[in-house]
Amino acid sequence: MKTYAGYIRVSTAKQGDKGVSLQEQRAAIEAYSARNRIALSQWFEERETAAKLGRPLFSQMINLLRRGKLNGVVIHKIDRSARNLRDWADIGDLIDSGVDVHFAGDALDLQTRGGRLSADIQAVVAADFIRNLREETRKGMYGRLKQGLYPLAAPLGYLDRGKGIPKEIDPVRGRLVRHLFELYASGNHSLDTLVVQARRVGLTNRSGRPMLRSAISSILNNPFYMGLVTMGPTGEVYQGVHQPLIAPRLFETVQRVLAGRVRHVAPIHPFLFRGLLTCGACGGLLTGELHKGHVYYRCHNRSCLKKASAREEAVEEAVCGLLRQVQPSGAQMDMILKVIALLRGEWDGERMARRDQLRLQLGQTKARLDRLIDSHLEGLLEGAVFCEKKASLLSEIRRLEDDLASLNDESAHSPAKLEKCLELAKTALLTYETGDSAQKREMVEIVSSNRRVFRKNVVVEPSNPFQMLLERPTVRPRVPIRI
Repeated sequence: MKTYAGYIRVSTAKQGDKGVSLQEQRAAIEAYSARNRIALSQWFEERETAAKLGRPLFSQMINLLRRGKLNGVVIHKIDRSARNLRDWADIGDLIDSGVDVHFAGDALDLQTRGGRLSADIQAVVAADFIRNLREETRKGMYGRLKQGLYPLAAPLGYLDRGKGIPKEIDPVRGRLVRHLFELYASGNHSLDTLVVQARRVGLTNRSGRPMLRSAISSILNNPFYMGLVTMGPTGEVYQGVHQPLIAPRLFETVQRVLAGRVRHVAPIHPFLFRGLLTCGACGGLLTGELHKGHVYYRCHNRSCLKKASAREEAVEEAVCGLLRQVQPSGAQMDMILKVIALLRGEWDGERMARRDQLRLQLGQTKARLDRLIDSHLEGLLEGAVFCEKKASLLSEIRRLEDDLASLNDESAHSPAKLEKCLELAKTALLTYETGDSAQKREMVEIVSSNRRVFRKNVVVEPSNPFQMLLERPTVRPRVPIRI
């Protein structure tokens, strides 16, 4: 008795789970087999596109037919068996070798020249349909790219909101992804330590699994997070309309670290003032050491003739002394607030001039981009050169737009910063004394700038504008204080 198999297929797993196509194909094949007295002993049910080679069940079925384990097969229609000409050639070889191939939905006699010709034409039409579908899909994707829309699934840290709608920052994962950029930009982390950090904060991939090193590397290299979209083998860059997750400068810093132009400095010991103190003689960083129960910060520059060395308690005493000095009284606060009010008018004038300058630069850069595109369309620039120059100009446009946005942010202006510093100065000492190590380091970096040790003498100077609080101004300064 001859053994036959039934082959049914849909293009996606979703169609197989929720659609009715598989059931309809099976019913048509069973009805055809009953009319033609064909007994089906095996079914092959596939959820793969026929446009590509390598369908596992189709390959298994072809192999069984070639080896004579099956005498024939019943398929719903020609386009269910193959949408590429190589698979169709395999089916043709089977027919030529005497294998009994039937198509339930196509009334074709494959044993005749006319029937084979009709089948071949249908197979070519099916293959051409796929080519046309790919071309139209590609056109649609590039059309959305030119609109600044990313046509694929949102990268980690963003959410999909539907076709034609920009990706939206994930309120949970977005913050964690941004933190990865900030950590790596510091130069104190490698990709391996970022894997540990991601697990520590609970950042997982879309499937809820821990982040791998390769996935974190892909995130750090993806300009989508700074507002640009890249697609395709050419790597062409487009201006995105989605909200950037990070600033362009942060992305560029990360790229320098990835390229090895920034040296990783992973602290071995969590000393409070590590990396914050310099030698007053040679300017080199002091290294923290634990000796007889005390932490010392010492200069290890061999060429330094007056090497600095200070105990951590002495450094902390100098820091607290500065924090006491910058703490203003009520009368001094009133005086400083009046000076800030005078500064605001002058700063607004400078801000307007800077805004006009940035807008001019932005317009010039966009004009350069237009000329670049025109040159490419006229065939004057090769694809690789065009993509490289376009990516550079789009990055520059994003930086200028980011600078304009910062300039329009009232909280980022010098007078507003001065007011914040004044409020901070009121509680700086208390915050330092009650804070943990991270909070103490942050306070030291905010309030002080030059932290030098001359031999054993610790000198901690205030940062600008905290210097203003020490000077206790009584007259209006001629030049606005910048931060």
